[in-house]
Amino acid sequence: MSEVSLQIDGKEVAATDDMTVLDAARSAGISIPTICYHEKLKPFGGCRLCTVEAEASGRTSLVAACVYPVQQGLVVRTRSQKIDSIRKVLTEQLLAYAPESEVLQTLAKDYHADKDRFAKEPSFCILCGLCVRYCTEVKQKYAVGFVDRGPRREISFIPEIAARECWDCKECFPLCPTSALQAAYVLTKSLAPIASSERACTTMADTNSIREMNQTDASFAANDESKSKTLLKAIAEG
Repeated sequence: MSEVSLQIDGKEVAATDDMTVLDAARSAGISIPTICYHEKLKPFGGCRLCTVEAEASGRTSLVAACVYPVQQGLVVRTRSQKIDSIRKVLTEQLLAYAPESEVLQTLAKDYHADKDRFAKEPSFCILCGLCVRYCTEVKQKYAVGFVDRGPRREISFIPEIAARECWDCKECFPLCPTSALQAAYVLTKSLAPIASSERACTTMADTNSIREMNQTDASFAANDESKSKTLLKAIAEG
């Protein structure tokens, strides 16, 4: 590792070249909002709330601080009218899914978001992926995963694995920024008494399917990042 120097909000910050902009900012006591980030997990870049302006070689780009690597001479702005506008709209979109989330309500106050801007679709899950990634990367149990794609995507516990691993764990609960994970867990536990023979033929297939989805999320995240950049550009220009 080698040391680099960058500027964040006018402050000179020393970092190492294995750090992201978010890491460097936090090491310097500079706050950047996040929803999908956790220090024990690989950067996900899903919520885009950590979007900042990064200037390098005379070019300024909108980037996700949690996945963007530091570099020598980088100039970062964590707050501006453009950035605040982006975070405002993103918060408004997330509030449509989880209007009662305390985390999102706090962000709404910080960025003057309109809680009623978008039609409510209260699934309560904002697909931050914290529970899925924690179970996969830290616990390596694969008890919860993403199911389906696009607008139908949701999280789901596998009852047989959950019955064996989750009842006495629940380490993912504190990570959830909404009530979605707890609701899914309660539903899964309520269905646990159902005879396992009724589900045995599909359990292995479901487990493998969820494991494959979790392991291939990186490629889909790349596509989502491209779409997110288009969205951020549209918001900024609008």
